[in-house]
Amino acid sequence: MLKSGMIISDRYEIIDNVGSGGMADVYKAKDQRLNRFVAIKVLKPEYSSDKSFVNKFRGEAQSAAGLSHPNIVNVYDVGDDSGLHYIVMELVEGITLKRFIEKKGKLEIKEAVGIAIQIAQGMEAAHNNNIIHRDIKPQNIIISREGKVKVTDFGIAKATNSNTITSNAMGSVHYLSPEQARGGYSDEKSDIYSLGVTIYEMLSGKVPFAGDNTVSVALLHIQGEAMPLRELNPEIPVSIDKIVQKCMQKKPERRYHTASELISDLKKAITHPDGDFVQIPAFVASDSPTINISDDLGRIKNGSFLDEDHHEQKNGSTGNQLVDDDEDLDSVDTKMDKFVVAGSIVTIVILALAIAFIVLWFVFPKDKKDPGEIIDNEVTVTPTPSLTPTPTLEPAMETFIVPEVIGLTLEDAKALIQAKYPDALIRSTEDYSDEFKEGLVMDQYPLPDTEYPVTSEVKLTVSIGAEPIEIPDVYGLTEEQAVKKLRDDFGLQVTPNYVADNTTAKDHVISTTPERGTKVKKGDSVIINVSTGPENKQVAVPNLLGSTEQQAKEKLESVGLVLGNVTPEPSEVYPAGQITYQSNSANQMVDPGTRIDVIISTGPEGGDTEPSGEVRYIGEVTIDINPFDYVGDGEAEIILEMEHEGWVSIVMEEMRSVQDFPFTLTGIEGESDTPGTVIMYVDGEKFVMPGEREPKTWTVYFEAVEE
Repeated sequence: MLKSGMIISDRYEIIDNVGSGGMADVYKAKDQRLNRFVAIKVLKPEYSSDKSFVNKFRGEAQSAAGLSHPNIVNVYDVGDDSGLHYIVMELVEGITLKRFIEKKGKLEIKEAVGIAIQIAQGMEAAHNNNIIHRDIKPQNIIISREGKVKVTDFGIAKATNSNTITSNAMGSVHYLSPEQARGGYSDEKSDIYSLGVTIYEMLSGKVPFAGDNTVSVALLHIQGEAMPLRELNPEIPVSIDKIVQKCMQKKPERRYHTASELISDLKKAITHPDGDFVQIPAFVASDSPTINISDDLGRIKNGSFLDEDHHEQKNGSTGNQLVDDDEDLDSVDTKMDKFVVAGSIVTIVILALAIAFIVLWFVFPKDKKDPGEIIDNEVTVTPTPSLTPTPTLEPAMETFIVPEVIGLTLEDAKALIQAKYPDALIRSTEDYSDEFKEGLVMDQYPLPDTEYPVTSEVKLTVSIGAEPIEIPDVYGLTEEQAVKKLRDDFGLQVTPNYVADNTTAKDHVISTTPERGTKVKKGDSVIINVSTGPENKQVAVPNLLGSTEQQAKEKLESVGLVLGNVTPEPSEVYPAGQITYQSNSANQMVDPGTRIDVIISTGPEGGDTEPSGEVRYIGEVTIDINPFDYVGDGEAEIILEMEHEGWVSIVMEEMRSVQDFPFTLTGIEGESDTPGTVIMYVDGEKFVMPGEREPKTWTVYFEAVEE
């Protein structure tokens, strides 16, 4: 038997054993490649060296692998590893129909019909693919936790186009069709018979035929008549009773010919329970009332039936625990052969005497029969109480209800489980989880509220937090590309930080914080440093007009500029020693270290240092528009820059508020009496009227004033 933690074919990790049968063991496993839980059916070692068993085992997979239907357990894979032959199947967490019936005693009518329809739909899909299940029984039906019914275990299925007649009857004897009991040819109608027996058991809580051994049960399938369901429970509708009777007819031609016909009648029975729509074909009697049973008895005796409980190992766990409990009915050991043969001989003698008595009763009746009376050629053998003992039940396995512990700490989870059963076997493993914090139980097996054997381990998976990941390299990507990769592909929280950079293009990632390759966890925060383009280091040129050479030099050095060429020229406006011209106008943005050339006044032309009768040009300007009506309320730095006769100068630079407008600026000096032009800067930006493209300007008019 495989142990938990073993890995098959470098892919399937064994989690737990969930069932065992005559030929194979079934395990719950994890497919590491697809990250999902599966059921693996592993052929037992004693059969692995037998080619016939291996071929039969592979035939099961080939039969089921071609089927894809919601009511059939899917087969995913088949293979072998170091002598282990296995089939990988869909893991269905649930309960077998057999266990479900045992728990409830018998099912409600609508519940039973609903389950029967789903079983028939699975059979229909198999039959449409020319596959006969040949072992339909409650043990091979799983009801999932969602209420979905799944047919499983095609262990003795055989393609119908093989045209093979079985030499040994196969399948569980309590659900065996008469033709299978005889070792004859089985087809779709054999599965329909077995489904009829299953429906009978769902509605009544017991199988229609019971006996002290498999031979007597098989004979009852061939010759006996089941007690009608309505005699057991008058509340069962007539239509349901007739459907079951039609399914369980001894002659295959009198049953439903297809699963589709059965499904149609079952659906009608839900809406018209008392309807008379089930038609059982008329029986055609033979000429002789005598029955020759020797061939049937010989075939049944040689079939070496085993009691279906001989191979079955009950397991309280749920899932694909359903292993073929009658997988090889002809694989009995020598001692069991002798026991069965001896029992068969005793039973045959008793039955032969009973049948002889019945035949003599009909041949030599006490009262003369009506010559026109038609005698049915099938004799109903009603077992006496001495021949039909009450079946003994296996002792119930001790179980306990496993509580839900997901989300608890390991200590709290163990305490809660042990409160249900103090000696519970608990094993814990660790795994990464994005959902559960470190130290909390993230998964449990079995699932919550499962009835679980006290001898089986409860497996808890404890979170060790989110799995560490490396920050990917997003350097050089655009901001949008980097955010998408980090957030969508790696689950990280992204915060952009905008930085000027002379080497990285604008809107592209310079670096990350933490750096690329650093280990983090999903959900952690990462800062991406995004370039805003080359760093802007330019400075504004100060106003040098009217300053002395030394003052100009100091102003320029304070902002990182250099005084360039100083050229002396006469000036009628500026006194000697004052700068009358600068090569870059005031407030022009230039690179640090730029040289600014100036012209310095030598006084009026002619060398007079103190001219008399000098004329000055004085003007004024009225700012008739309040810029705060357009750029917002509050306070701002207002600069008025004037251009006059090719010279640019600042005539006002001070803080102003909304209440200061409109206002008139007087005492503006000009070069002549020609008008000048003034533009306004608000916090360093040229003032432009809404809807206009050019800055707003005002005109300054000058008057000559003689000093």
